[in-house]
Formats: sequence, structure tokens, C-alpha cells
Amino acid sequence: MIRPTTRTSPAAARYRRSDLSHSPMLVFYELTQACDLVCQHCRACAQAAPRPEELSTEQSKRLIDQLTEFPKPPMLVLTGGDPLKRADVFSLVEYATDAGLEVSITPSATPLVTRDVITRLRDSGIVRLAVSIDGANAETHDAFRGVAGSFAHSLQILQWTRDAGISTQVNTTVSPVNVEQLDHLADLLAGFGISLWSVFLLVPVGRAALSPRLTPDEYEQLFERLWHHSQCQPYLIKTTEAPHYRRFALRRATESPENAANKRAARFVSVGVNDGRGVMFVGHTGTILPSGFLPVPCGRFPQDHVVDIYQNSPTFHALRDADRLEGKCGVCEFRQICGGSRARTFAVTGSLFAAEPDCSYEPKVGRALSSVAAETGRTARPTTDDE
Repeated sequence: MIRPTTRTSPAAARYRRSDLSHSPMLVFYELTQACDLVCQHCRACAQAAPRPEELSTEQSKRLIDQLTEFPKPPMLVLTGGDPLKRADVFSLVEYATDAGLEVSITPSATPLVTRDVITRLRDSGIVRLAVSIDGANAETHDAFRGVAGSFAHSLQILQWTRDAGISTQVNTTVSPVNVEQLDHLADLLAGFGISLWSVFLLVPVGRAALSPRLTPDEYEQLFERLWHHSQCQPYLIKTTEAPHYRRFALRRATESPENAANKRAARFVSVGVNDGRGVMFVGHTGTILPSGFLPVPCGRFPQDHVVDIYQNSPTFHALRDADRLEGKCGVCEFRQICGGSRARTFAVTGSLFAAEPDCSYEPKVGRALSSVAAETGRTARPTTDDE
């Protein structure tokens, strides 16, 4: 049976900020930690072989059943490791699609991804495929991924996926090693018809624990370049674990509020998704986390119901309460749409609520949010990355 890649389903509905109190926009299910790449910044510290305690096929289907019970069922993102290392991945995509969920996948760029596999994913119901590209050339990207030929194969995957009629997304992790290549990469991606470029700002967890990060001022320079590309590239741009880009984007949008591109960019960043706020992560053994980058267990499936954990866990509740923020984040006029990366803050300071360590902005206490945030309706669409 061939399933259409463009459907009307609960996950396609527009989200309002108020929806995030009861329903995540994105649920990431880490099917496995098995992967054939050796990425320098791997959150999961992936390994060659799967662990025997991974959730079974039947348990995975029960997890999918629970996701449909959210008032607004989320987009389900199958991740890893490499989700293609699971032999049941196609049946799980079909099961989730038939249950009414939009399903996306983030496979690793290995020989497991072929044109036939992409066709099979499309026919199973996948609506978006995300591939990671971490440099504008093979030398930089392949060094990130630990396998020669990964860059060329990633570009081939993008072309195959586009040919198959599936929406594509590129995820890029930024570090001092590749930041100077981002303009070239942005132009390169324009030729592949991608829907979204998601720029990840490094969180020091997993293999990235000791990796160098940009300085707060360098982040601001990066935001300027991303804003520039958001105005002229044919695809949308968002950041992951860099919610302070939303502050930057909204401020820039107010400079020319009549500009259509400014309005689109402002609308796209204004909901305020963050770790545990619109995002939930289920690990390969069932551990439930606020995000894949925030290793604070809040429950375990199947012992705990994922809807109950998202709606009622004290940790999830606290992460959705901007009044819990401390330091300058606690008085920032953008705390409702930004709030700082809770994952990076926890990794660097050990606190869930301390000020974002990589933000240079000094808030104006008591200043109201710009009218742009109100005009955009605080709505957004689901995307395929580890928010």
C-alpha cells in the first residue's frame, strides 16, 4: 500500500503556545542507539550494536498508541543512533501513520540509506526525512561524522528524497570548526529544495561534553547571518538549543514589520518551544526525558503513561513555567518565547533554571514583548529535529 506523503492529520494543525501545556509539538523516539557513524558531537554516544533492552516492536506500537491520546497528537520523529538499524522501522512507520500521526525520520548517512529504502519509507508514510550536514565540504563534514564519504552520501540522500517527493530537512551542528562555512552551506542547500534548515547550537553532552562552543558574542554574529539567510533563501531556518535566536529574530522583525519575510520569520519562532515545553523524548529503553539533550529522567515507558508524564511530571511542569527562571533569564522580556536552552544551562551549571550561559543579551526589565509576537498569533508548525 502506498501512503500519501501530504496528509491532513492532527500533527499538521497549527500550535498555539497554550497548547504546549497539554500536548508536545514533537515527540522524539530513539528507536536504537546502534549506528555505524562515529560523530564527534553524538548526544547518544551511539555504538555499533543494538542493546538487548531496547523496546520491542509491540512495546513501540503501544507507545505510538499512547501518543494518539494527546489532545493534539504530536509529530513523531524516529531517531537514534540510526533508526534504520531497526529491522521493524518500516512497520512502525506504517503503524504510526495508520494511527493518524505524522512521522519523520532522521537516518544516518550510511550505506543503509539507498534509493529503494527512501521509496519504501515514502510508501510506509514518512512525511519528512532529515539528514545532518555539518560542513560545506567533505573534509569538514566527514571529520565531524568520523566516516569518509559521508558528505557525498548525505547530498545523494537529499536528492533521492526530493525525487521521491518527501519533504527534506538539514540539521547542522555549529562549532568553531565549521562556523565560517555556514554561508557557503546555506547557498549549497538552496539547490536541493529542502524545506527547513535547522541549526543546532552545541550542548556539551555525550561525546560533545568537552567540545568547544562559540562565545556568546559569536552567537550573535551567527544569528545575524542566519537572519540574513532567512530573508533570501527559499527554505525556512530555525535553531535548535538556541532559543535566544528567537529574541534576535523578533527584534529584527520589528525594524520592518511590514516586510513579508520578516513576518514569516517572526511567526516561525514565536511559539516558544523548549526542552520539556512542546518537546518530549523517549529513549530506546523507554526512559522519558524533556529532550534528548537534557538527561533528566521523568518517567519510564511502559510503566508510566507518556501523556501523564508530559502533563503532570513536576519537571515538565517546572520547565514550562518561565517564572522559575533565574538570573537574567528570569527578568528577560523574552523569557516566554526564549527561556534559554535549559539543556545547555543544565550541562554547564548543573541547574535547570539558571541563566543561559551562552547568551550575551542584557534584558530591559519590565519591557513588554514586541507587538510582532502578538500579531503572529504565537503559532508554529512541527519540525524534525531534537528541540
